[in-house]
Amino acid sequence: MFNLNLPSIFISYYNNLAQDEVIFYGHENVRCLHPRTIEITKDANLTLRGDCIVGIKANKSCSDLSLILRRLLKTDNSVVNIEIMVGKTLFQISGRGSRGLLLINTHDIVIRKSNFICPRTLSINCDKASSDIPREMIFSLQNPETMGILRITVE
Repeated sequence: MFNLNLPSIFISYYNNLAQDEVIFYGHENVRCLHPRTIEITKDANLTLRGDCIVGIKANKSCSDLSLILRRLLKTDNSVVNIEIMVGKTLFQISGRGSRGLLLINTHDIVIRKSNFICPRTLSINCDKASSDIPREMIFSLQNPETMGILRITVE
């Protein structure tokens, strides 16, 4: 039987897996055309220049993720599975962690196909970028009232 009164730090770590979720919202300027990155931001506005941004008004950034998840992300070659859920549409991304990850940015989360690391980087060597996201999902996210969930699982 599960004790539902456990602190979330215990709930997010089970069977050598850590998981956290980020809630975000759409914006009329969501385009998702970038071939190398995906970004989610706490910012409330989006210009057309932000062509990798899938969502705004996020409730978490890199620095807000659970401590256990951040520790596992900072392990070389840890397996990072990312899901973006919008309505009934699911988009899955696979990537890697690295001891070089900083995870200290207080506004953004960036998922990268490359191995470039900066304070906003969540995962490197990912298999997908924003240009790979299904257009059905992008059209939904062009409505500011659309909510999405970014689920991060690290093993």
